[in-house]
Amino acid sequence: MWKPNATVAAVIERDGRFLLVEERILGQRKLNQPAGHIEHGESIVNACVRETLEETAYHFQPEALVGVYQWSPPERPELTYLRFTFTGTVTGQAPERALDDGIEAAVWLTRDEIVARAAEHRSPLLLACIDDYLAGRRYPLGLLRDFDARSGG
Repeated sequence: MWKPNATVAAVIERDGRFLLVEERILGQRKLNQPAGHIEHGESIVNACVRETLEETAYHFQPEALVGVYQWSPPERPELTYLRFTFTGTVTGQAPERALDDGIEAAVWLTRDEIVARAAEHRSPLLLACIDDYLAGRRYPLGLLRDFDARSGG
């Protein structure tokens, strides 16, 4: 049975720079937003908070949904990712925290620096999400409703 991969990502901007991660995938360095899969029983918003902390050691408070994106990698067209991308603020840092396996560093880059490193983008969603953020796309978090049986609906 076909099922899309539900993922989250954070677009975090500070002083014209965006928080990204440099990660190793199949031996190649890639750039991406802090991002990852929603875990069983986890809300979409909480998944973004967790993934941002695990990948960057920054505490993140989502404030708005930037967009929902559907993408299939050309080399694996049988895969489909549904990405929920949020923006918000950094509320602190845990510098002693080890980053997730495969994450080499959390970096702050300008849009121009990100564009200059296009060959390293993990997917076209990286720049699409930033450009949507810069275009002012913001949707209320109340758009997302968690009806997990454990949450009480």
